Amino acid sequence: MDPTLLDFLLTFSAILWEAMPFIVVGAMVAGVLEEFLPQQFITRILPPRLLPSVMVGAGLGLVFPMCECGIVVVMRRLLRKGLPLACCIAYLLAGPIINMVVIFSTWFAFRDHKIGPEMVGLRCGLGFLVAVVTALIVHGQYRKYGADLLTPLAHPGPPGKSQSSTSSASGSAPRRSLFQRLSHISATALHDFVDITVFLILGAVLAAVAKQYIAPDEVERLSREAPLLVIAGMMLLAALMCLCSEADAFVAASFTSLHISGKLAFLVYGPMVDIKLMMMYTRIFRPRLILIILVAVTTQVFLYTAIVHLIYQLNGWTGLPG
Repeated sequence: MDPTLLDFLLTFSAILWEAMPFIVVGAMVAGVLEEFLPQQFITRILPPRLLPSVMVGAGLGLVFPMCECGIVVVMRRLLRKGLPLACCIAYLLAGPIINMVVIFSTWFAFRDHKIGPEMVGLRCGLGFLVAVVTALIVHGQYRKYGADLLTPLAHPGPPGKSQSSTSSASGSAPRRSLFQRLSHISATALHDFVDITVFLILGAVLAAVAKQYIAPDEVERLSREAPLLVIAGMMLLAALMCLCSEADAFVAASFTSLHISGKLAFLVYGPMVDIKLMMMYTRIFRPRLILIILVAVTTQVFLYTAIVHLIYQLNGWTGLPG
């Protein structure tokens, strides 16, 4: 067999099969949450003040782990229940990064690079910071424009309506059997698994092709000489690849000679902003709000990862595996 083709197949299969268990677990968790988690529960545990509630919202993924696609659907329901927009934005942006499945998959992907804990800490820390700051910016805009930032599908109902409608619905709806619930969980998990796996395969193919044509020495040189260009390029790549946060660490880890700042930009930006997410956002947000989120996230990720690169450089750290 042609050595180039063999190398492509080995890279592709390694990314695919290392990520597969985490996709399965993530899809199963999403199915269980969809079936058993009451939507009103999240609204009850949030503090009344803005900043603490936004910070709690950004950490909800630790309790309710879901990928970015699933969170968009859940967030729309929570908005209709009356959950503040800023809290929903914080959960939307940070949830796909700060959850146990993604944390473990990130560590696992980089464990042989000896930067697993380092990458997990940086990814979660920057993800949390970007989500909280963006949510506060959105809150300021919401005070100015109100519900005009949301589509009719996401408009909250009149006060008290959601509680009464929920109680009436729960009183009239027949109680489902355990078999029916398990069937619904399986259907939800299977749908999420297929949807995520399609994008993972695409990402694995692109990563394997990139590895064939991008020389490791050249990547390492660019990371040293043009770090801002590399960071911007990895952010663009993350937006185009549309990977799930449960699997993107394995693709980032395949760029072995890339500085940690470039990998970090890829891992923080992708779960917050990519093409499929932008299309999904149009079902909930008006163009003005989408633009606000896009500018805020892009500016922060670029700035924070550039600062990370500078810190590594000033301290003489390589930011490379080994």
